Amino acid sequence: MECVIYQEQTGDAERIDCARDDGGCKAVLDRLDRLGPGEFAWIRVDRPRPDDLQRLGARLGLHPLAVEDAVQAHQRPKQERYGDVLAVAAKTLWFVERTSDVETGEVMIFLGPAFALTVRHGGDDPTEQAARRLAEQPEMARLGPAGVLHAVCDVIVDAYADAAVQVRADLTELERCVFSPARDDLTERIYSLKREVVEFRDAVQPLLPVVQSFTGQRDDWPRQVAPYFRDVADHLTRTDTEVRALDDLLGSVLDAHLAKVSTWQNDDMRRISAWAAILAIPTLVAGVYGMNFDHMPELDWRYGYPCALALMAVGAGLLYRSFRRNGWL
Repeated sequence: MECVIYQEQTGDAERIDCARDDGGCKAVLDRLDRLGPGEFAWIRVDRPRPDDLQRLGARLGLHPLAVEDAVQAHQRPKQERYGDVLAVAAKTLWFVERTSDVETGEVMIFLGPAFALTVRHGGDDPTEQAARRLAEQPEMARLGPAGVLHAVCDVIVDAYADAAVQVRADLTELERCVFSPARDDLTERIYSLKREVVEFRDAVQPLLPVVQSFTGQRDDWPRQVAPYFRDVADHLTRTDTEVRALDDLLGSVLDAHLAKVSTWQNDDMRRISAWAAILAIPTLVAGVYGMNFDHMPELDWRYGYPCALALMAVGAGLLYRSFRRNGWL
């Protein structure tokens, strides 16, 4: 648990010492009781214990359902209003290049009149980078808790854009492999990447209307914050368009690969059929002369055996030439 107290007038920050046996919960609660005018607290919690979050929730006036959502995670991106508290759920997302997997986590953001509470689940932590941005840009801290929400959303959306670039590069490599002369079965790789893109889309698309709702003027937020959210919404819209394009393109790549596999199978069947036809002529001639009747033409002729072999070779050769000319072999 980490807690920073910001001065809205100056943007100055005071970090609370949370290196305690209880994870710093008591120190945070004590400082919240002494919160003065013009101050607001940003409390960052990583994979919270239910009892700690319930104590914080009771002090901050969080609804029990909101606390339950924050503890259990696995929420769809959304926003909900509980009295004076705004609850926003967002998916964090990053691309693992080694496995070509899109990994997701979750951040719950609670905004009150004088506090911002972020609860994180998953491997990526956007709140850490957002805290650095507030430290480097004190004017954002002067926007109050809404500035914290903007910083966290901005970091999350930037991570979306970076992941989309990496997925696009992976897709480009898949396209190159699909249309190369090599006969590699890429169906599993394409389907795996498409499944990751679907997970990507499920994180981006529900968040878009949430962020767009922050772009207008709100009575409980400084009017200067709206342009910042419009910038985030613009970046998120571009990423959403890119993810939709990736999803459609992956479907086309999968169709193209399946068509190519079907072409390979047709070529193989033509080759097999051609060789079967070539072998049918020697089989026919040998079968006729292998019936062992007493009265068969050419049985007593000295050159009958060489002529039979020549007939087999000429017939097979003519068929081979014809199939080669038609592209079957």
